[in-house]
Amino acid sequence: MRQEGHRIKNVEEGSIAWELGVLPGMYLVSVNGIYVEDVFDYRYLMNDELVNVLIREESGEETLLEIEKETYEDFGVEFESSLMDDYRNCCNRCIFCFIDQMPKGMRETLYFKDDDARLSFLQGNYVTLTNMKDADIERIIRYHMEPINISVHTTNPGLRRRMLGNRFAGDVFPRIRALCDAGILMNGQVVLCRGINDGDELDRTIRDLSSYRPAMRSVSVVPVGLTKYRDGLAELIPFDAESAGAVIDQIEGWQKKLAADNVDPVSPHFVHASDEWYILAGRELPEEERYDGYLQLENGVGMVRLLENEVKATLESPEFLREADKAAAGGERKIILACGKLIEDHLKKIAGWIGERWPKVRIRVISIRNDFFGERITVSGLITGGDLIGQLRPDAGTADELLLPVSMLRSGEKVFLDDLTTEDVERELSMPVRITWTGGEEFVRACLGMDSAVPQERQVYESWE
Repeated sequence: MRQEGHRIKNVEEGSIAWELGVLPGMYLVSVNGIYVEDVFDYRYLMNDELVNVLIREESGEETLLEIEKETYEDFGVEFESSLMDDYRNCCNRCIFCFIDQMPKGMRETLYFKDDDARLSFLQGNYVTLTNMKDADIERIIRYHMEPINISVHTTNPGLRRRMLGNRFAGDVFPRIRALCDAGILMNGQVVLCRGINDGDELDRTIRDLSSYRPAMRSVSVVPVGLTKYRDGLAELIPFDAESAGAVIDQIEGWQKKLAADNVDPVSPHFVHASDEWYILAGRELPEEERYDGYLQLENGVGMVRLLENEVKATLESPEFLREADKAAAGGERKIILACGKLIEDHLKKIAGWIGERWPKVRIRVISIRNDFFGERITVSGLITGGDLIGQLRPDAGTADELLLPVSMLRSGEKVFLDDLTTEDVERELSMPVRITWTGGEEFVRACLGMDSAVPQERQVYESWE
């Protein structure tokens, strides 16, 4: 507990706190006599209609505010830490951990491994539950924190202990059952390692996790990501087209069986293969209905299908087309779309649709080879500024704009993984950079040079895969 209080960063003008004279720099200590441990204590305690909030000034003087409000009315303050507590780091040594595969010398924050269930609720992060106590599970149930995204990987306790490098990793399943029995919504994740937790082990995992339906809403299966920095780490075999196809067949077989069971009409297919499997195997993506409402976009499940469908809908909207036709009525517009290899062909198809409607908009899609992490890494979100500059230098100054997905940048900033900035890229390539945001309409707007129509927020996983 932080009995000294939580420092207030901002106070919303016109809010309850603002009207009561609360200022940035003050500390919130307790609500209704209970010290606030973190954001969940705060939110839970502040939901009452009558609350007593203890505020401490920097001088140490304390004031008790007696507040009468609507049940869910916001107090109107922002804290220096959105979690109102320290982040819990990961206690595992997973054989597939991506952070262990990064080169030395990068910014310190990139090496922090979080495993905090509170971030699962707030930001959609996946957690292993290995550093949680029974009291933490009880707290999740009491506050009804959901959904909780769980990195399961395997339901074989011995194999899970080996994969996570943690002798306690096989002990979490009673906790998942407790969450299930309390009706807490969950999503599961399986990072598939060839020859380790695939095949019969994957069948076991899907079968076991399906017993938690409907509280366990969905399970995503994603291939292990392997960089070139694996010296001293476990030997893992990359998937190829044939083995990716086998994984798809296995998952689609389970989808048919589970959908026929009709245990959860909201999410009937339950288990989903990420887009990377289909692209690696050279297969068509599933139809939209099989994604059950895109429950696992942050894991790259359905991202490409959703983008294509949203672009199609945008190009069929009379209202949007009237606005867009005016915007595209000028002279020729040349743009470059830079992306990872994974989504290159799909972006070329989408660019073709846009070019058919507006022939003066010339779109070149250029995939960037990931020299920084290695060519096996093909997603857009792990492309560095250095690779962009190095590979696009021959095209410097040839476009009106260089379009990049927001997933390439640090959240809320214009900084790439290697600490280069969008300004560095603009300077080196002699053309302005435009960041594209989430959604098909936003993608089309960026291609046409139109203003964004939605608040510009960082997507959790990827923008163009």
